[in-house]
Amino acid sequence: MNRKRLVLLLMMLIAATFTTGCWDKTELNEMAIVSAVGLDRNKEGKLVGTFQIINPGNVAGALQGGGGTNPPISIYRATGDNVLELDSVASTKISRDMYFAHANLVVISEELAKEEGLNDIFDAFERSPEFRGTTRIVIARGVKAKDIVETLTAIDKVSAEKVIRTIETTEKTQGKSISINLQEVIKNLLSTGKEPIISGFTVRGNKGKEDKMENTMSSDIEANPTAAGIGVFKDGKLIDWLDGDQAIGSMWVLDRIENAHLNLDWEGKKDAITYSVIRQKTNIGAKLVNGKPKISIKVRAEGDIREANVPLNLTDMHVLIDIERKLAKDLKKEMEDAIVRAQKNKSDIFGIGELMHESHPKEWKKLEKNWDDDTFPELEVDVQVETFIRRTGLRNKPFLSNLQKKDQ
Repeated sequence: MNRKRLVLLLMMLIAATFTTGCWDKTELNEMAIVSAVGLDRNKEGKLVGTFQIINPGNVAGALQGGGGTNPPISIYRATGDNVLELDSVASTKISRDMYFAHANLVVISEELAKEEGLNDIFDAFERSPEFRGTTRIVIARGVKAKDIVETLTAIDKVSAEKVIRTIETTEKTQGKSISINLQEVIKNLLSTGKEPIISGFTVRGNKGKEDKMENTMSSDIEANPTAAGIGVFKDGKLIDWLDGDQAIGSMWVLDRIENAHLNLDWEGKKDAITYSVIRQKTNIGAKLVNGKPKISIKVRAEGDIREANVPLNLTDMHVLIDIERKLAKDLKKEMEDAIVRAQKNKSDIFGIGELMHESHPKEWKKLEKNWDDDTFPELEVDVQVETFIRRTGLRNKPFLSNLQKKDQ
C-alpha cells in the first residue's frame, strides 16, 4: 500500500515539472483594451483607423456615481495601407499592447463601404486570433467613422455600448435597424443566395461637440449618436439605404420584429390608432411552377391596441375586425414595397436564394449564377398577412367618445 502511494506521489512530482503555467500571460495593466474601431479613407487614399481605448479607472469612477472630468475613453489614430498596418502604427503611440478581444464594434465609413466594399477589410478581422466574430458592424452614414468612435455619451459611458444598445432597441421596437455581427456579414458575403444588410449610424446635433466632455454634462446632449436606416449591399459594396416603411417592411420579411408599434390612419386622421405587436412569425416558402421559382410569404401577428385618438367602440367585434384588416393591408404594402426595392437593387437581402438552395438543390445549380441579376428581380412573390387584436387595454371605449357626447 505504501509503495502505491509512493509511486503516485512520484508521478505527481514528475507531472508538476512539465506544468509551465501561463507562459504567455499579459497583465491587465499592460493592456490597452480596445472597445471600438473606426475605418475611414483620407484625401491621400490612405486607410485611417480610429481606436477607442477604455480608461478603466475613469469608467469605474463614473459607474460608481463619482462622475469626474476625465473621459472614460481615449482615442488613438493611425494611418496605413491596410488594417494590419493600422494596428502596428497605433501600437507605437500607446504604452500598452492593444487588446482586441473586447472590441464590440467596428464602424466603417459610408464612402469606404461604397467605393471599396467590405471584402478586403474583413479579411484581417476574421484572421485575428483576438477579434471576435460577435463584434457588431455599423456604417457611418453622412459622417466619418471617427465621428462615431470619438463620441462621448452620457448614460452609456463607453460609446460603443451606446451604439450597440441603440441598434438593438431600434430593431426590436421599430424595425428600422438591424443588429448584425462580423460573422453574419462574412457569411452573407460568401453566400450566392443572400446579400448583407448593415445598420447605419450618424451623429445628430452639434458635430463639433461629440468628443468633448461638455457633451455629457448637460441634460440636453448636443451631439447624439443616432441610428440611421439600413444599408443594402451587393457584391460587397454599399448600394442603397432603406429608411422608414421600407426598412420596417424588410425586417418583417426577415422575421426580425419583436415588439414593434404600428400606427394606423383611421377616419381621415393620421396615426390615430397604435397597435403594439406582442408576438409574430414570418414563414417563407419556395416552390417551382413551370420551372420558375415562386415565393410565398405568410405573416401572423398578434398584438394589443395601445392608443386610440379617435372615438371607437372597441367592444364591437366588427370594429376590431375592420382594424385588423386595415393593419394587415398596411403591413402587406410595407413588405411588398420592401421586396420591390430589393428587386430593383438586384440584391437578395432576404436570403430567398438560400431558401431555394435548401428546398430545390438541383434546380438551384441552374439558377445560382444569374440569381441576383436575372431571376430575383423577376421573382413572383405572394405576401399574405394576418393580424389579430388580443387586448384593447384597460378601457374598451376611448374617453374621446364621452367628450363628443358632452359637446353635443
